[in-house]
Amino acid sequence: MKKLVLASTSTLNGEGFLNYLLSTLEKFLAESDRVLFVPFARPGGISYDLYTEKVRQALSKIDKKVRGIHQYKDMQDALGQAEAIYVGGGNTFVLVAALLEHGLMNVLSEVVENGVPYIGSSAGSNIAGISMQTTNDMPVVYPSSFKTLGLIPFNINPHYLDSDVNSKHMGETRQTRIREFHVFNETPVIGLREGSWLEVERGNIILRGEHTARIFEKDIQPYEVETNTFIRTTPIEQPTRGKLG
Repeated sequence: MKKLVLASTSTLNGEGFLNYLLSTLEKFLAESDRVLFVPFARPGGISYDLYTEKVRQALSKIDKKVRGIHQYKDMQDALGQAEAIYVGGGNTFVLVAALLEHGLMNVLSEVVENGVPYIGSSAGSNIAGISMQTTNDMPVVYPSSFKTLGLIPFNINPHYLDSDVNSKHMGETRQTRIREFHVFNETPVIGLREGSWLEVERGNIILRGEHTARIFEKDIQPYEVETNTFIRTTPIEQPTRGKLG
């Protein structure tokens, strides 16, 4: 049975890396001593080693040991042997390109479907969806496919920002971009605000954190779901107001 924590961000309100999530992760990883970290998204171009060390220091606060997947000769085998997996944030295009290059996308999906706990933040949450097509990132590399893990029956837009009526910015809003996505795609999208995350377990998807989330479905007016709410899912070919998926 799938077990996931999918966060909009790894850092909140200037606190330390993952600090706001540590109590949740401590419970989530109660049966895992070791975490396999996937550093491929490289925020700001950080090296794999430095990114892994950052995660190691954060998760050491809850007594978890961390090793980067890049430190293994056989990365597919590393996924198969993992007790828990964390895919960090950064650039989703870079992340997806690396996973596909190393032949890891399908393996990662399979091990998580089989019950290995999965943590994602930002780009790592993006790839839990049907595709990476609702990412906010610049296409600095060109992956061979936009399809991702398909662990949840919708897409995530992390770092979701509401329109500011007082802003002098005249460019497209996040809502406009998602509306453009739905001209060509049926997949529902959840706008996940900073400090919010999804917990997936026993077939349930629950919104956690302080904020509501904004739900976008093709040809339906966007609407909000409250925190600590179960998000029931239906087939994406037949979206229904109030039901995501």
